[in-house]
Amino acid sequence: MWISNALIAVLRLLIGVTARWEGPPDLSRQRIYYANHTSHMDTLAIIAALPPEARVNVKPVAAADYWGKNRFLSYISQQGLNAVLIERNPAPGTNVLEPIFDVVRAGYSIIIFPEGTRSTQALPGAFKSGLYRLGESFPDVDLVPIYLENLHRSMPKGKHVPLPILCTIRIGNPLQRIEGEDKQVFLERARDAIVRLSK
Repeated sequence: MWISNALIAVLRLLIGVTARWEGPPDLSRQRIYYANHTSHMDTLAIIAALPPEARVNVKPVAAADYWGKNRFLSYISQQGLNAVLIERNPAPGTNVLEPIFDVVRAGYSIIIFPEGTRSTQALPGAFKSGLYRLGESFPDVDLVPIYLENLHRSMPKGKHVPLPILCTIRIGNPLQRIEGEDKQVFLERARDAIVRLSK
């Protein structure tokens, strides 16, 4: 926990990380936080935006090929961020989402980036199907959109030191569920919820 607190303190010193909630959050509920993805600071920025009592039960989803590629990053992701690592290029026949399903079944909230990779743009690109599959499998878990403002400017792709630009984390109300909704319609509606928070 001290590692996470130290990282959050440094991040707040560098870029501010102001949280703006669309409505009062019900932190007693299990949640799937999903956000646009523009930098390696995104996960920590979201964790910093959550109240301390909510952080202990949140596991961010992170790519094993980056966050597990050396001992230092593995230590930060596991001990500092409490992340669940997934393989972006799994072996044939492997369900890439199974580690995520396991932690949601265990009662944790998660942080996920549905684009699957970082973008250089302010608005998210097309979503991959993982968010839809999670939503279908866990209908009682809140789907909460998050827009990360200015993270793409503070630490653009390829940079390793953040620029001192104030960043805002805009956290929306849970996405309304529509039974039997088509996958592509759902993914576009989920993306639109993030785009709406950017305005």
